[in-house]
Amino acid sequence: MRVIGLCRFSYPALGGFKRMHDTVAAREVYLYDPARLALRFAHFESLTLPSIAGQSNGDFTFLVVTGDTLPEPWRTRLHDLAADVPQMQVVEMEPMRHRDAMRLAIKQALGEDETESIQFRLDDDDAVGVGFVQGLRWFERSTRRMRRTWRNMAFEYNSGYAVRLSERGIEAEEVQTHFWACGLAVLFQPGDPKTVMNYGHHKLHLEMPTLIHPAPGMYLRALHGDNDTGTAQHGGSLAPLDEAQRALFRRRFNVDEDRVKALFAARPAHAG
Repeated sequence: MRVIGLCRFSYPALGGFKRMHDTVAAREVYLYDPARLALRFAHFESLTLPSIAGQSNGDFTFLVVTGDTLPEPWRTRLHDLAADVPQMQVVEMEPMRHRDAMRLAIKQALGEDETESIQFRLDDDDAVGVGFVQGLRWFERSTRRMRRTWRNMAFEYNSGYAVRLSERGIEAEEVQTHFWACGLAVLFQPGDPKTVMNYGHHKLHLEMPTLIHPAPGMYLRALHGDNDTGTAQHGGSLAPLDEAQRALFRRRFNVDEDRVKALFAARPAHAG
């Protein structure tokens, strides 16, 4: 059984964004703006990268899909970061339809696709708990009898934290949500032509049986001005971490507030 994660990193897809552009060139101008990329890298290095590197079960593949036109020095920086995480693979692709590109990346990683796979997606500014992959494998073992005749099944951890990062550190609020992408995964049978990117994450429970686990908190969802999904889905208030929460974030997500402060303080002053 394979576990495959996918992260879209400033990939200039045709479609797939809520912010629309008339041409690929216009989308690349937006995606590759240095201030925007500085913000994306700060979140990626603060949240996504350490949470993937810290997984307690290392038997998985994590694909970081970006454009083959990602400019320097950002391209080298992304490859250098991935080189330190054996499970992480940078996949450079030419612009194509979003769904087709993501499906191709996953299918290439699956190869002959002769076994079941659990697939998940993670934005480049979010994190999962270090027990996420181990938890997905527990879901798979625990549901074998009930899903013998099912084509697919979705697994969800629906508790986590909304967070905001800055040079001052981390502000957070504990949340329980419905089908956010950062807590979800889908099990596929061998040879299934679809992938996790063929389904809208908010509607997975309408497409297939779904098993929801409310504990432990298993994701960090970043809020900032460049969220493609916006911040409307969060209506609460965030507060600075206390000492207990700082320890929990290090232990559960491999996210260190001092590292966050350093990364955000190092960004150019105009970088948002």
